[in-house]
Amino acid sequence: MEKSKKNSNVCISANAKTCGECIQIGPQCAWCKDPGFKPSRCDDKDSLEKAGCTQLGIENPQGTVTIYENKPVTNRKIDGGQNLRPDEITQIHPQKLTLNLRSGESQKFTLTFKRGEDYPIDLYFLMDLSDSMQSNLENVKNLGTELAKAMQHITKDLRIGFGSLLEKPFIPVKNPCFPNDCSAPFSYRNVLNLTNNGTLFTQEVSKQKTSGNLESSEAGFEAIMQAAVCTEVIGWRNVIRLLVFSTDAGFAGDGKLGGIVRPNKEKCHLENNMYTKSNYFDTPTISQLVDTLRDNNIKTIFAVTEQFRDAYQELSAQIPESTVGTLSINPSSVVQLIIDAYYSLSSEVILENSKLPAGVSISYVSHCKNGVSEKGEFGRKCPSVSFGDEVRE
Repeated sequence: MEKSKKNSNVCISANAKTCGECIQIGPQCAWCKDPGFKPSRCDDKDSLEKAGCTQLGIENPQGTVTIYENKPVTNRKIDGGQNLRPDEITQIHPQKLTLNLRSGESQKFTLTFKRGEDYPIDLYFLMDLSDSMQSNLENVKNLGTELAKAMQHITKDLRIGFGSLLEKPFIPVKNPCFPNDCSAPFSYRNVLNLTNNGTLFTQEVSKQKTSGNLESSEAGFEAIMQAAVCTEVIGWRNVIRLLVFSTDAGFAGDGKLGGIVRPNKEKCHLENNMYTKSNYFDTPTISQLVDTLRDNNIKTIFAVTEQFRDAYQELSAQIPESTVGTLSINPSSVVQLIIDAYYSLSSEVILENSKLPAGVSISYVSHCKNGVSEKGEFGRKCPSVSFGDEVRE
């Protein structure tokens, strides 16, 4: 019986020869470094003390949590009415900490998120300019000023930009609308960098013309990829980033049908604001879009016609922090669509983690509003988070 009990002690039965081997067996194992210590040097702490190991001789390291930066959460306005810069606004604390982990031993820490009021927003409108989108283009022309007015109660720091897309130009044709006149096919063009000038937005969008399609599939995925990764060109700030993708078509398969087999590199390839590698790299895959939009903290709004709503609902289900809205002929519908989508996306707080080192895992306990709590191994959602609400993880 005594032998069986001894063998059940994993610290002893592992027959560790060094301190390092011992403490990696599990958090219950300690090592005695006293000279001449006769029993097994690897055992639980209480057993080592009972066997005569001195307290100074016991090696039993413990994990620690060290917080280096823990500024309190802030609102946009501070005392005196002064507005903080976007990089000065704090919505989560602590901001920086270090974990020293021992194998098999867990560590706990609390993150608090508070949704800031009047938080800056960058919104980039990416539009399909095929001929069938003419009426929708007219609706977008005054979007800059109308959206700024409509969103004043959300933020007074709104910047808006515009980009256009058509199709992957497999066939070089200068005028696909002949005998009428229109521009040559292109996949993506950045028309206007993010700006707070609503009048300039209207002027630039008013210059845009629709064009004919030679292929049935638009270059939507390529355009989304370039708009996301060309951070400096577009002018994305480290604030809430919204990408509105507007089309009346489905999404393409890939460029292999046209002989383009090189995988998309997920890099910025703009020259004079025009994507130059459409005939060189394949169309991005859905998984590439998912990773790119997540890595660049971009919330996506698919503003599509009723015919393709179901298809984009399925796509949105695979892309975190995305939603789908339906275009209509009502000029004010685009503004309301964006506002509704913004509230839908921003009312949820999702805590996610990047790829973890081997042997490390994270589990969450989310403390949401009204005493609601959730547990899980992946990032948890807290719904219906309003301005000023706090969420603890």
